[in-house]
Amino acid sequence: MEARYAIPTIDYSQENVAAGGLLSYGANFKAMYHQMGVYVGRILGGAKPADLPVVQPTKFELAINLKIAKSLGITVPPALLARADEVIE
Repeated sequence: MEARYAIPTIDYSQENVAAGGLLSYGANFKAMYHQMGVYVGRILGGAKPADLPVVQPTKFELAINLKIAKSLGITVPPALLARADEVIE
């Protein structure tokens, strides 16, 4: 959030929510880095990169900063809070 202007921000990274953003929804970086390691292992084991399948993220995470929402007068629906992986109060 740009505190000076009270502008809520939506991001792809949970770290930015912890730093003052309103919410984030994006791929789980830990899972993506793990998959990257698997790919590197296959390539170092002799696989041709062109023969490896394209893999997309399968795990996504939602983080909500209730402290920021309250300061901006935003009411977060209970159904959205129930789906959140992380809620910062």
